[in-house]
Amino acid sequence: MDFSGLIDNFGPLTVTGLAQGAIIALFALGYTLVYGVLRLINFAHSEVFLLGTYACLFAWGLFGLDQNSATPAVGPMLLYMVVGLIAAIVVSGAAALTVEFVAYRPLRRRNAPPLAFLITAIGASLFISEVAGVLTHRNQTGVPPIIQARPVFTIGDTTVTNLQLLIIVLALVMMFVLDRFINGSRLGRGVRAVAQNPDSAALMGVNKSRVIALVFLLGGLMAGIAAVMYDLKIGVTRYDAGFLLGIDAFTAAVLGGIGNLRGALLGGLLLGVLQNYAAGLFGSQWLHAASFVLLVVILLFRPTGLLGESLGRARA
Repeated sequence: MDFSGLIDNFGPLTVTGLAQGAIIALFALGYTLVYGVLRLINFAHSEVFLLGTYACLFAWGLFGLDQNSATPAVGPMLLYMVVGLIAAIVVSGAAALTVEFVAYRPLRRRNAPPLAFLITAIGASLFISEVAGVLTHRNQTGVPPIIQARPVFTIGDTTVTNLQLLIIVLALVMMFVLDRFINGSRLGRGVRAVAQNPDSAALMGVNKSRVIALVFLLGGLMAGIAAVMYDLKIGVTRYDAGFLLGIDAFTAAVLGGIGNLRGALLGGLLLGVLQNYAAGLFGSQWLHAASFVLLVVILLFRPTGLLGESLGRARA
């Protein structure tokens, strides 16, 4: 254990962890939304994210960009960012809705047992991942340097870059927008009503199928944004990129309180920081192992998570 390395790099590890945690938090929102309404762990959500990482690369490729391209100027960079975000959001949102319509909705109509949903979720996840692997020949794909990481400000020996700041701020903004939508809009009230009591909500005129489609769509949109931030931060993607990050996002959702939107944000940021501290203490090979250890500890001692409030009981 390298305590001196952890202490010496405490600031940089914290900032890097917050940026990584912001991506995990956006990813975790999909798990939280679906679980809050359906009490279902949508393991195919990791591949919804995966498709978003490829969608923005395809969109950037239409402009002739690849991993060897030069960093664009500010104007073109903003255009590429908007185009990449739109592409990832559309593809991830469409993929999430497709999974709901093709995989889960037929099971609900047949009143299938929970185990059938779990097996279907794993099957859908493997199917999408393997198709992506075949199409990409299981090779990693480089990301064009859309944003060149540059220092924005320094606190002590800790430098915060423009990319880290963008990821953290974007995650906070999207979390705020989603929280206001769920707690303040008419559609959001429908989501909370179905999460709290589906039968009573149906009697009050709430369309349960429409609400379920909405939460899958919202989760897909958040995954698409996370996918673009992941591409920019990591610099490569591959057919199984969603697997380990999906485990991290699931851990973050459980840590904050699965079914709790604010808990997903808190869990994601906290997990990202703890992962980086573990990497600084034990070595980078322990980065993802820390997630598994933390998940076991949470399930043993606080299975309801830090906040532990369900979506249906959320307060505006």
